[in-house]
Amino acid sequence: MKNFKIALQLYSIRDEMEKDMDAALKAVKEMGYDFVEFAGYFGRSAQEVKELLDKHGLKCHSVHQAIGIFEKEGQSAIDFLKTIGAKYCAIPWYDVNELKGTEKWPETSELFNKVGKALKENGIQMLYHNHDFEFNKFEGKFLLDWMFEEIPAEYLQPQIDTCWVHYAGYNPSEYILKYSGRVSVVHLKDFVCKNLGSGPVYGLIDEAGTEKRTSREDNGFEYKPLGLGIQNIPDILKAAEKAGAEYLVVEQDESLDLPTLEAAKISRDYLKSLGL
Repeated sequence: MKNFKIALQLYSIRDEMEKDMDAALKAVKEMGYDFVEFAGYFGRSAQEVKELLDKHGLKCHSVHQAIGIFEKEGQSAIDFLKTIGAKYCAIPWYDVNELKGTEKWPETSELFNKVGKALKENGIQMLYHNHDFEFNKFEGKFLLDWMFEEIPAEYLQPQIDTCWVHYAGYNPSEYILKYSGRVSVVHLKDFVCKNLGSGPVYGLIDEAGTEKRTSREDNGFEYKPLGLGIQNIPDILKAAEKAGAEYLVVEQDESLDLPTLEAAKISRDYLKSLGL
């Protein structure tokens, strides 16, 4: 199997990051993660973040960042990412009411092109991280596909979240392969539920870093460490390799029955058991 670069999405351990970022990053490295993906910096400057990464032998390959900050802060927001070493910047979500098929789409497309170009000029590739709602269709095509079709690949590439593809009712391995050659970063996320595609079950982070919690249907949905849910992780890994992905990002949005660091370690140990 390909020697993937394994990262942890630090949103998975946001409680520990807020409490003591230094100790949290130390624990992440000790589990066997060599890369991290940020979703908030807990008041730390870019230089402080970089120093902590260097201290623990970690690299930031990517971040989740609401696109609006680049409109508000311009180059300084981009310089923050350059300082911490990010190669990729993923838009974590976007309002479904402003995607293809709405009167807001031209404005959204213009913004994505503008920010994607600015990031590209600074050596950073913009990505889009899907949930399930982008698998709604307009004129017979997924909103997500419209996004990647109408915005040039040089400015926007997929960061496929395998949980939400599956929850939307589709095969994540097949969807990864659909974008072979454009997929560099794949999100690995496991879960259980009674009914696929039965409504929002997640929180969304706004530009201020505040969680916007949507209602959860009583369908038994629960995030799980890798290998403990319904995802066919070995098949997903084969697809990621075939598609040319370089980074695999472990993410568990919530851990209801285990401390978050323990859940992150179970996921890393599972990947080790598969040879990663």
